[in-house]
Amino acid sequence: MGKQGSPRSPRPESKDKEEKIGRRSLDSLSGNDVLFIGRRINGSEVSKAQGSKHDQSCGSSNKFSYSLKKQHSWLRRNFKSIVLMILVTGFICFLDTIMVSIFHSDSSAVVQDVSRLSNVTLHKNETQDASPVQMYSRLLNLASISLAKNQFKPDTPNFREERSSKPSQWKPCADNNKETVTLEKSKELSNGYIMVSANGGLNQQRVAICNAVAVAALLNATLVIPRFLYSNVWKDPSQFGDIYQEDRFIEYLKDEVHIVKDLPQHLKSIDNKNLSLVTDAEIVKEAKPGDYIEHVLPLLKKYGMVHLFGYGNRLGFDPLPFNVQRLRCKCNFHALKFAPKIQEAGSLLVKRIRSFDTSHSRLDEALLGESMKKSSVKGEEEPLKYLALHLRFEEDMVAYSLCDFGGGETERKELQAYREDHFPLLLERLKKSKSVSPDELRKTGKCPLTPEEATLVLAGLGFKRGTYIYLAGSQIYGGSSRMLPLTTLYPNLVTKETLLTPQELAPFKNFSSQLAALDFIACAASDVFAMTDSGSQLSSLVSGFRTYYGNGHAPTLRPNKKRLAAILSDSETIKWKIFKDRVRKMVEEGQKLRLRPYGRSIYRQPKCPECMCKF
Repeated sequence: MGKQGSPRSPRPESKDKEEKIGRRSLDSLSGNDVLFIGRRINGSEVSKAQGSKHDQSCGSSNKFSYSLKKQHSWLRRNFKSIVLMILVTGFICFLDTIMVSIFHSDSSAVVQDVSRLSNVTLHKNETQDASPVQMYSRLLNLASISLAKNQFKPDTPNFREERSSKPSQWKPCADNNKETVTLEKSKELSNGYIMVSANGGLNQQRVAICNAVAVAALLNATLVIPRFLYSNVWKDPSQFGDIYQEDRFIEYLKDEVHIVKDLPQHLKSIDNKNLSLVTDAEIVKEAKPGDYIEHVLPLLKKYGMVHLFGYGNRLGFDPLPFNVQRLRCKCNFHALKFAPKIQEAGSLLVKRIRSFDTSHSRLDEALLGESMKKSSVKGEEEPLKYLALHLRFEEDMVAYSLCDFGGGETERKELQAYREDHFPLLLERLKKSKSVSPDELRKTGKCPLTPEEATLVLAGLGFKRGTYIYLAGSQIYGGSSRMLPLTTLYPNLVTKETLLTPQELAPFKNFSSQLAALDFIACAASDVFAMTDSGSQLSSLVSGFRTYYGNGHAPTLRPNKKRLAAILSDSETIKWKIFKDRVRKMVEEGQKLRLRPYGRSIYRQPKCPECMCKF
């Protein structure tokens, strides 16, 4: 026996046994486990070698050689497994690279779209570093939390239908010619020619066209295709044929009104001398038929023609003969079809936002005609539903309202300067009248809704963060800083500029009325249309078009600005659930479809016997 504490030499048979067991154990381990254990073994051997003073160099050399031989032996045995593992790992990395590149391209597209949207909505005086203006930060935070909670909850059908007991009972029938016998009999006895020069933008001009058709029928006159005045505001030289199908318009109304493309040569000298010129100053707003018979008919008979200059909203709605009223509806909803190039671009807008190439409603066909032909639906795919929002927050609208929008002294000075340049008559009128505070204007519902307020209404109605929103309108006052609440809570925001390529938009560049026609199509074809100003001509005409052709499935959301102002006055204390309930009740009340009240626009509210038939 050796001395206590001295190292003992291992028995040879014991050593051979350990090596055999070690080999079996190593063979049963995976590559990573082997490497890990190999590191521990090598580390142990190194520490032992450092502790041996008498044969350090010889021992370490033998052990290194032994370890190297073992590794080579293991590599030979597991070569195929290692190669297979490398191939599998490489394949996984390849797939990962593809997925990352796809995600990156989608993200780049989204970033590009947001960037393009920002460029579209930037106000000309806005600086890129303008700080966001928020009047209801607390409510925005609550809205953001609510949208996050409801992100994965199933969709509810709220606000997808019109609020009416049986809306499908009313069907379009203004093109029914059974009621037009009287007009047809008298059309050969023309009293002369009526020329119309319409002012305003696309929608004001549309109203003027339909009213001119009605006046021509009332006075038994031949209508010359209306002309559009050039406006320093709209700056659009477009004429009738650039926006509408001229020949179709003439042909469709031929049984009620005789329409020609130009004034006869022998009457042009009378027009050049302004002998039969009638301006807005001589015809009151929403004039009665008697006003035209008294002031216009004598000139018509005397000179053989009359030129209604600056013609706009110069014909009332009641009382008016049934046939003439129906003729206005026929003109608006049937005779006026957008030019083919506008229909083709409009169909691209609708197809791209829906992510689906099909026409599935009479509303689509009325708007887009042959440009959006029906295509077969494969599988269970469905078009993407979207909401169209007409946000009336342009600088002229904001300045004219005299309201305060939280922008402080900088905003007040900028809007005052705009009024001095563009609304001098407004300022003169203000000097002679009692001033009304911005707070009072807001309480009475006279202020246009900001993008922030529109965002809160949509969130209050339960529209999810992923809702696709088509934004209609021109430059938003305050640009991207004002749009931040909307773009943050609803990032799937698109415009005609983001849906169409620069090449596809090129034919409409610098033609504001034609661009407005694209907005008209996208809004009218949407699953839900939301307006922020019920007095807007675009909103009024779009909502009427949807009522006429929508068959009860094309709802329009109209917030009551006075009631909304009362709700928002409690913005610092109101609970989100209460806010939602009050906003929902407000919109539901405005969504109810009723028969057209006496004296109200048939273009906005066509649900009446003159335009629609009850079945």
